[in-house]
Amino acid sequence: MPALLFASLLAGSLTTIHVVVSIFLVIVILLQPGKGEGMGALGGGGAGSAFGARGSATFLSKVTTGCAVVFMLTSLSLSYLATRSGSVVLQRARAAEKAAPTPVTPPAPAAPTTPAPTTNQAPAQPIAPAQAAPTPAPSAPEKK
Repeated sequence: MPALLFASLLAGSLTTIHVVVSIFLVIVILLQPGKGEGMGALGGGGAGSAFGARGSATFLSKVTTGCAVVFMLTSLSLSYLATRSGSVVLQRARAAEKAAPTPVTPPAPAAPTTPAPTTNQAPAQPIAPAQAAPTPAPSAPEKK
């Protein structure tokens, strides 16, 4: 049971780190300078920015590389945890099997060893269907 708790806690924390890193990675990529823009799509700063003209590209490229490495490691770790633990459906089925014991069925009664006594009665006669009342014949039209 503690191993399941540890795996659940580990998967939750890795998922949180993965989401935060992915959002940060998107922001860092959007901050990188394009062909003719200063600080990229979000900042819009020029050559006199806080990082300097060439310093921002080097710093942001290093941050992007670090975020990409962390993103890949969390992706691989989460996929390993998902395949190792199995699906949720299988886990619930295993837990239900452990919780509910299998019912014990009593053995079937043995067949009688002596034949049952027979009676020498004639078979019952089939009952005839009830006779329907005769329908009257159509009468001839009256003359006037």
